[in-house]
Amino acid sequence: MSEATEPYAAGFAALVGRPNAGKSTLTNALVGDKVAITSSKPQTTRHAIRGIVTGPSSQLILVDTPGLHKARTLLGQRLNDLVRATILDVDVVGFCLPADQRIGPGDRFIANELGELMRGRKLPVVAIATKIDTVERQRVAEHLIAIDQLGDWAAIVPCSATRGDQVDDVLRVLSSYLPPSPGPLYPEGVITDEDTEARIAELVREAALEGVRDELPHSIAVLVEEMTEREDTPHDRPLLDVRVNIYVERDSQKAIIIGKGGSRLREVGTDARAGIEDLLGRRIFLHLRVKVAKDWQRDPRQLRRLGF
Repeated sequence: MSEATEPYAAGFAALVGRPNAGKSTLTNALVGDKVAITSSKPQTTRHAIRGIVTGPSSQLILVDTPGLHKARTLLGQRLNDLVRATILDVDVVGFCLPADQRIGPGDRFIANELGELMRGRKLPVVAIATKIDTVERQRVAEHLIAIDQLGDWAAIVPCSATRGDQVDDVLRVLSSYLPPSPGPLYPEGVITDEDTEARIAELVREAALEGVRDELPHSIAVLVEEMTEREDTPHDRPLLDVRVNIYVERDSQKAIIIGKGGSRLREVGTDARAGIEDLLGRRIFLHLRVKVAKDWQRDPRQLRRLGF
């Protein structure tokens, strides 16, 4: 008798949680590569980013969503709508709750949202206690008890994405809820379906987020204007010109991003260029311009132009 073929499973998992809950860091750890930018600033993730984890018996497609929050702007409303729409179209949800913070109103808000969205649907929600490396064991135990009391979860899994602790357990538990599939949904070796320009814009935004005041990250948006081959370079050392615009809402914010004598913008360019060259596997020359798009977070026309 021939050996039976191992059944295959493939599907989608949404990682949800309040801002700065460790969703993007966990996505990168699960994929084993950087597909989502990370920052200590809230609202780092603004798009539903897909990270793809392909194994011998399953393919887990992770959707790293923006943090669910009480929206105060049109942008915030649209990000929340994106999360809700994403949750309705996946096979399993991973609810990230960071161990370095007590269960609070934001977590209860999301738990209630999940309850409303799941009403009438048999969609499993796995509670993931993130950042367990940042606290003592006793605190982790207290956090797990608080998570258990917060809702009715399919499973509760503690992990540290930065240290790699129990990341495999998260992958195993999420993958266990995927539906049968004749094979992978994406070709083997593909780790994200984000297009190159979007990933470049995110790398620039990640660099721009570092070291700015708490209110400024919400006001930063980035668009790639064009990418062109430079004609006057040797064939064995080609150079790609990448032109990127960084948008803020006020002139005072523009001054912060540029810095004294352009010092801050040069730092952003240096940090972003390294990431972009690693992504593209080639030399680039990064042209950065900072522009003001007044109150773009509240302007429907400008939100459409900036891709929201």
